[in-house]
Amino acid sequence: MVGLREKQKADRKERILRAAVERFRADGYRSVRIEDLAEAAEVSVGTVYNYYLTKGDILIATVAMEVEEVLDAGKAIVADPPPGAEAALMKLITGYYDHSLEYLSKEMWRTAMALSIQEPDTPNGRHYTDLDRRLAAQVTDLIKVLQKRGDLPPRLDAFALGQVVFNTLNMLFIEFVKDAPMTLADLRDQVGRQIKTVTRGIAGTA
Repeated sequence: MVGLREKQKADRKERILRAAVERFRADGYRSVRIEDLAEAAEVSVGTVYNYYLTKGDILIATVAMEVEEVLDAGKAIVADPPPGAEAALMKLITGYYDHSLEYLSKEMWRTAMALSIQEPDTPNGRHYTDLDRRLAAQVTDLIKVLQKRGDLPPRLDAFALGQVVFNTLNMLFIEFVKDAPMTLADLRDQVGRQIKTVTRGIAGTA
């Protein structure tokens, strides 16, 4: 019975999030009410509030759904990266980018970022920051693998380099969501040039 209740709870939460993805993308985050999400998910308004205290909670939960999936995909890349530091880092980063609009629109990303900045000490703000930290940690994990394999010098501070790479990809992503006409191809091209410069500079071939 406990297992069935947990399954039903997980199903309701997923329905709410799927409804949020659909309605936020179609109508815009600010226009959608909790009542609209409850109707789309076929649950009561009270049920929505049982799981999420605010509409912002629901938005950050959609971000988490996105990030959890890219982290899972990234594990396989870290476990068996393609040859060469540049190719390996680009595979991981473009995996992040290519999934970024699976659930969220650019407007949804901008709103989620604003929530995390405006209220950094709230549960939403802390959750968003933790997701960023986990992504940065995965980049660092890949760098450590590349060092062990000889694709990057072992003398480098893996954590510091991971922060440099993550901050680069994160800042470019912020510019991407701010710029409505900018495409994923444009984003990939920009990060490709920067990662090429970093990795070749490290190797002394820039």
